[in-house]
Formats: sequence, C-alpha cells, structure tokens
Amino acid sequence: MPHTGSCLCGSVKINVASTQEKQIACHCTDCQKTSGSAHSTNILPKISDVDFTGDVREYNSKASSGNTVTRLFCGTCGSALAHKSKAFGDSMAVQTGNLPDFRNIPFAAELFVKDRWSGLPPIPEADQAQTMPDV
Repeated sequence: MPHTGSCLCGSVKINVASTQEKQIACHCTDCQKTSGSAHSTNILPKISDVDFTGDVREYNSKASSGNTVTRLFCGTCGSALAHKSKAFGDSMAVQTGNLPDFRNIPFAAELFVKDRWSGLPPIPEADQAQTMPDV
C-alpha cells in the first residue's frame, strides 16, 4: 500500500510508492530543530519510491558525522518533508507527520537516544540506539 500526504498548506503532495510497516523516531539535535519539537518521526524508503509535487525547497547542512544533509521542505508553509544523506545510501528519511496513515504504524527504533528529552520515556518495543547506526 503506498503512503500519501501533504505539507501543512497542501501545496506539496507526497507519495511513497513502497509499503512501510515501521517508522523511526530520531532525537538528534538537528531533527529537534527542523521539527520544532523533541524529535522527528521518519521512514527510510528508497529515493526512487518517493515523489514530491509542488514548491519543494532544499537546505544543506553538515551533520555531526561530517556528512552533508539535504533537507527538503515546503517553500510556502515551511513544513519539513524529508532529508537525504550519504549515510542513508539510496534511501531518504521522509517525515511521517505529513503522512496520516502513520498514526497507526508502530516504531521500530529510536535514534540518538543520548539526546532524548528527559521527560520522554523510551517507546515500548522500539530498538534504542545512542547515535546513528549503520543503515
């Protein structure tokens, strides 16, 4: 089943052609800043399975690993859409907050738990990684 959604204003449409049965929470400080929250929630589909239509903009930044991370966001409302990095190989991290069906899809892992906010407990049954494991 493909996953579809949009940014906050609806000007960017998102289609993920592959079925994703688990998602990941990332607590790294970059995800905290780009989400404006305690963490981001993501899936890692193949880049070739993801299609964005609309005013998608990019911002490049350096991760703590030294890799360049290309962050995609809506040029109208600023919603974070996805990010790409050499660390992900031929996949990209797509933010699941823009894809409504992920309200009911479980978490497989939490990344950068060393940066997790103190008031947030671990997600039950999700693997816990102190930093970014090899993808």
